[in-house]
Amino acid sequence: MKVLVAVKRVADANVKVRAKADGTDVDLNNVKMAINPFCEIAVEEAVRLKESGVAEEVVAVSIGDKSCQEQIRTSLALGADRGIQVETDANLQPLAIAKLLKAVIDRESPDLIILGKQSIDSDNNQTGQMLAALAGLAQGTFASEVVLEDGHARVTREVDGGLQTLNLKLPAVVTTDLRLNEPRYASLPNIMKAKKKPMDVLTPEELGVDVASKLTMVKVEPPAERSAGIIVESVEQLVDKLKNEAKVIS
Repeated sequence: MKVLVAVKRVADANVKVRAKADGTDVDLNNVKMAINPFCEIAVEEAVRLKESGVAEEVVAVSIGDKSCQEQIRTSLALGADRGIQVETDANLQPLAIAKLLKAVIDRESPDLIILGKQSIDSDNNQTGQMLAALAGLAQGTFASEVVLEDGHARVTREVDGGLQTLNLKLPAVVTTDLRLNEPRYASLPNIMKAKKKPMDVLTPEELGVDVASKLTMVKVEPPAERSAGIIVESVEQLVDKLKNEAKVIS
């Protein structure tokens, strides 16, 4: 069984990101970059499937300029077998990313495709669903448990009312939620080994995908500053402030 995992390069979750002074985009100069946290969970799940003997090969794919090779190498250090970079400088929206991943799937024919449920930069939560629709595959989103057996994936997913269990015929698309697993840290020996693992570099033109943007970014600005909170000394004081200052109760 082959597992394909998509990973995205994003600003580190611990970094406070700021907008550029002219409002044209987010300022990423000298900002520490990392694998999207949900993508880390996807890589961990794929590696665990390989370690348990269910999967034979884990392929990590990322889309972006040459810098995203760093995140592919990190995935290889975490246990993936080889990497694929789709190299482009275009500012991609989820639909274009899904089309590129679909083209990679057509070349690789994986049995399972795992993605993070969303990225922490744009927070769109669209790529996995669009990919499943384009590829005509079953999908299990927000997975908190994945069990593979007899050519099917049993996916437990979190919904508003609790948990829902789906039985998906492979190949299928699964997107990961926080409670699926806890990603490991890459060891130094594995980081060194990752440098020797193979990585293919493709282009959208080779894959036959048009990545021209259909959206225009109008402006990027930070959220409005909020006033600091206060500490009240009693319930009566709290009720008074909610009633007379905030005016949220009558």
